[in-house]
Amino acid sequence: MADLFVHRAPKSLAVIPFYATAAVFFLGLSIMLFLSSAELTGHYFHPHLLAIVHATVLGWGTMIILGAVYQLLPVLCESDLYSHKLAFTSYLLLLVGTLMLVWCFWVFQSGPWLITAGVLVVLSTCLYLYNICATVIQSGKSTVYQYFIVSSAIWLLLTTVAGLLLAINLTYTFIPRNHMDMLKLHAHAGIIGWFLQLICGVSAKLVPMFLLGKSKRSGLLYLALILQNMGLTLFLFHAYFRQIDGMAFVHIALVSIGIILWGIYIAETYIKRIRKKIDALMIHTLLSFAFKPLAIGALLMTFAYTDTKWSNLYGILILFGWITGIIISKTFKTLPFIVWNNLYKDVHGNAQIPLPKNLYNQKLVVCQSYLFAIAISALCVGIIIDLTWFLQVATALWVALAFLYCYNVATVIFHKSRIHHEHHT
Repeated sequence: MADLFVHRAPKSLAVIPFYATAAVFFLGLSIMLFLSSAELTGHYFHPHLLAIVHATVLGWGTMIILGAVYQLLPVLCESDLYSHKLAFTSYLLLLVGTLMLVWCFWVFQSGPWLITAGVLVVLSTCLYLYNICATVIQSGKSTVYQYFIVSSAIWLLLTTVAGLLLAINLTYTFIPRNHMDMLKLHAHAGIIGWFLQLICGVSAKLVPMFLLGKSKRSGLLYLALILQNMGLTLFLFHAYFRQIDGMAFVHIALVSIGIILWGIYIAETYIKRIRKKIDALMIHTLLSFAFKPLAIGALLMTFAYTDTKWSNLYGILILFGWITGIIISKTFKTLPFIVWNNLYKDVHGNAQIPLPKNLYNQKLVVCQSYLFAIAISALCVGIIIDLTWFLQVATALWVALAFLYCYNVATVIFHKSRIHHEHHT
């Protein structure tokens, strides 16, 4: 597997800019979160909260995931990435589109600029989908991991197209349904279709690889993919043509069973792992998975109570607990190797070179994990008890976490080659 990583790795231009830009977005959205802490218990359709959500979903989550997939897919396919130019073009479109989108939401400016931003994001996701499909097709291989990635990419495109239509609808009303209801459908297409399926597929490959564990029950993953797609599709159709009612519990159950099946697969690889000692990054990843059932619990609370704080708690658990938790930990499982591969893969002979884990500050990674746990806990408690000063403290901790993360990412990206040749007498 290590050899595959080395020889199938794409060019830096197709990967590194995504990681670097995502880190900057993470710091930026954390500062925005701090400045908007008083709005966190209000209605989620607040300009500042909309800006933060889109900065998190597009500038942070989607940005870094695209870079990670461009790095990982050639390994899964055992084939080169179809086009590095398309990958970098998708980066530029996503960057410009997201910046425009976040600014328009922050000042709540609908119209041509918001629509243009939506068009740029849609074009970026079109290029991403085309690039990964072309890579899979030219490889001639077929695995469940590829199906997860392709399926999630299709949902990403559908989600961004829906977002563009909603942006147009703010200025030129044409959607016959309530805009707020459509916003919920847009959000869940992204959460379940894009993020959930992508994370399930990629983690089903990476977690066993890092733990040196395996499971022969790949059928669980195929069934998980089918149930997640079935539950989401039924929910979207029912909610659009009828309404969001009690049937949503059936759809949530289907998706939840799909998550449980994936969880059984992951648990089996954990139990049968060869590497008994688990590092801090892997512990962080495994703990991040726990935020999914908590988020489902918060989602169910939204049906029982009209208070919007439960919807906000659901969003916090999903975006900052689950997705951000996984990204923070996986960054230092993937980025150091990418940089190490670029600097040292051609080194032959008698030379001492650092390991990928030596490219970042490992003590800071441990500090990040503790700070993440404290910050997300404080954020959730602050929303539940509705205390502004408590939320200010929680969001300040989040800013501190973002600074640590950015420093460590910069340490990896700007690492200079250190090769020590051995001399024989």
